[in-house]
Amino acid sequence: MLIDGKWSDDDQFRNKDGKFVRPDSSFRSWVTADGAAGPTGQAGFRAEPGRYHLYVTHNCPWAYRSVMFRTLKGLEDIISLSVGGASFKDEGWTFNDEPGAIPDSVNNIHHLHELYSKADPGYTGRVTVPTLWDIENQTIVSNESSEIIRMFNSAFDGLTGNNSDYYPEDLRSEIDEINDVVYANVNNGVYRTGFAATQEAYEEAFDKLFNTLDDLDARLGQQRYLVGERLTEADWRLFSTLLRFDIVYYGHFKCNKKHIYEYPNLWNFTLELYQHPGIAEVTNFDHIKRGYYHLMPKVNPLGIVAKGPSINFDQPHDRDKFLKV
Repeated sequence: MLIDGKWSDDDQFRNKDGKFVRPDSSFRSWVTADGAAGPTGQAGFRAEPGRYHLYVTHNCPWAYRSVMFRTLKGLEDIISLSVGGASFKDEGWTFNDEPGAIPDSVNNIHHLHELYSKADPGYTGRVTVPTLWDIENQTIVSNESSEIIRMFNSAFDGLTGNNSDYYPEDLRSEIDEINDVVYANVNNGVYRTGFAATQEAYEEAFDKLFNTLDDLDARLGQQRYLVGERLTEADWRLFSTLLRFDIVYYGHFKCNKKHIYEYPNLWNFTLELYQHPGIAEVTNFDHIKRGYYHLMPKVNPLGIVAKGPSINFDQPHDRDKFLKV
């Protein structure tokens, strides 16, 4: 994080009970089709080709879902991209030239915190991916992934002609409801488990995580997707964590009650979404593993990257059983 514009390595946030607490994102404006203000933040961010640049890393699930939506909505030629490295992280996220990374060609930064200081020289707060940058106004639009994917879902449709809608109006209340559960107990739940500083905090997060996974597996045994038969943002938000679960969270974050491949419905759901067109191409398993094991010394002090597991995400899934004949 930055404190009054100066870098600090204090990147852990826990309360007095040893529970991990994720702070809110700081930049919350919205890109909209006409530049009008969104639900939060300032107006003036009109959807235009070549105006916005996305900073991400492969290992981060929050950044990953923004990259997926960039692909799902056909925005590769509209929004440019920089991808941080997974072998070196001094002063936070680092954009260097290594396999799988894409150095910054817009601001020529080496550390992501340089971008935050450029937007606000006195900034105090977390430096996170994804970060959406406005090239025209030289500022950060948003560093809140849940809102970035909603911008990508609809703001640029007039430019791309891609009208696929992952947040349809008639399902929004159901999507919001399941998102709340998944975020608290799964997306953030794995971090609350892995970053817990007391046994009590760890076990509380652990139990909530696996109770929710049990419920989600049962839910997906009755329907193809989280809110029925239509693929929505709720599914992609859950998938971002499920994909990483057996690879890193099971061992690295001590989420070791069950693997996702031991849940028949969650596992086949994960396979289906991974095999969705374009998703495998924006998934880098090497960066995912190294980004967690190698770049989290407080969790894994020696930085040794686990060699396994061997998982085939291309194996056939059974989710077509829900297709109506």
